[in-house]
Amino acid sequence: MIIGNFSQDPTKEELYIDILRSESVDGLIVATTPGTEKKVEQLIEDGIPVVCIDRGLKSLKADVVKTDNELGAVMATTHLISLGHQRIAHIAGDMEIPTTHERIAGYKAALKKHKLKIDPSLIYSKKSDYESGVALTKKILALKNRPTAIFTANNLLTLGALEVLHGYKVKIPRQMAIVGFDDVYWATSLNPALTAVKQFGYEMGQQAAELLYKKLANPQAPPTSFIIKPELMIRKSCGTR
Repeated sequence: MIIGNFSQDPTKEELYIDILRSESVDGLIVATTPGTEKKVEQLIEDGIPVVCIDRGLKSLKADVVKTDNELGAVMATTHLISLGHQRIAHIAGDMEIPTTHERIAGYKAALKKHKLKIDPSLIYSKKSDYESGVALTKKILALKNRPTAIFTANNLLTLGALEVLHGYKVKIPRQMAIVGFDDVYWATSLNPALTAVKQFGYEMGQQAAELLYKKLANPQAPPTSFIIKPELMIRKSCGTR
């Protein structure tokens, strides 16, 4: 077994794929980055078993294991709405990543279901990193009519948002509620503890491995999608009614 972490770097991902291919691996489990899909598609077209994890491919049907991102975003946004929030900002990730669009769709679906206006000026997107969380939260706090809650699309964006909120001495949740997508081990150590959408990473990895074994045994089997339901971990960063 060979494991490589390319940290959303498409150049590094391409290099790793080339190395793995040169090592004549039997199959791959891969989380694609923007710009490398063609490389992964070529592997599939060449008959190399591939399972995509966390996100699928835009232009080719492939085996995929991922979280129900839209449902997770619906859960997060609905929770904020249930606490009385009507102006909810969403700090989204990189728009080149499919999960970003799925989470935005869930955010919008929850607002629509509760007959709240979908305000494009409350949806912010840059990259999926800490620095973007910092920059976009500063923009949100500079608004004349600030939202009362923020929904962040991943843990790095959440960290950036929290850094700014604490730096500006914004009281959480009294002055700004926050809920993140990705529940991490340090979420309960924050003050206040972070409400977050939990993805089941272990189960995703296990299911991806099982799908790959099945693909190795039967390469002609049609592609399978395995969608794992997330869970909202309710803590104190959103407050109570």
